[in-house]
Amino acid sequence: MAEEVKSFSDLKSTLIKAPAPETKAEVAESSQPNRDAQGRAYATGKRKDAVARVWIKPGRGKITVNGKEENIYFARPVLRMILRQPLIAANRDGQFDVIVTVAGGGLSGQAGAVRHGISKALIAYEPSLRSLLKQGGFLTRDPRTVERKKYGRPKARRSFQFSKR
Repeated sequence: MAEEVKSFSDLKSTLIKAPAPETKAEVAESSQPNRDAQGRAYATGKRKDAVARVWIKPGRGKITVNGKEENIYFARPVLRMILRQPLIAANRDGQFDVIVTVAGGGLSGQAGAVRHGISKALIAYEPSLRSLLKQGGFLTRDPRTVERKKYGRPKARRSFQFSKR
């Protein structure tokens, strides 16, 4: 059963030691850029049912989505604007080539997932941009999803038309 503790020194010896606080070197190491052998930063972005895998590397600002250019894949200007929001907010538009693989959901959800992924990849490449992107709300994953259909109803909340007969 439990051991009997008779003094504070006995109690102190039985407690598990808490981990030591991080040193300045460990904190500085965690804020280092996270890049692979080719100099790319990777991140995953999500929105609704869409998942985007994003790689960024220094370049001329070309955005490729599923092997197509951004203006072909996302034909609507609003969706292209959503994609570029984190780059414009960080003042890095035209400085990075972005390669994206996105799947699931519709075009709007995919654009939001790519935006989220680009934001996270920018932070992996340049950790100093975190406060700027966090302030703009680009790092928060939008939790809204489609509500499930309930039994006895034609949709999630819609009910059948009432009839007196």
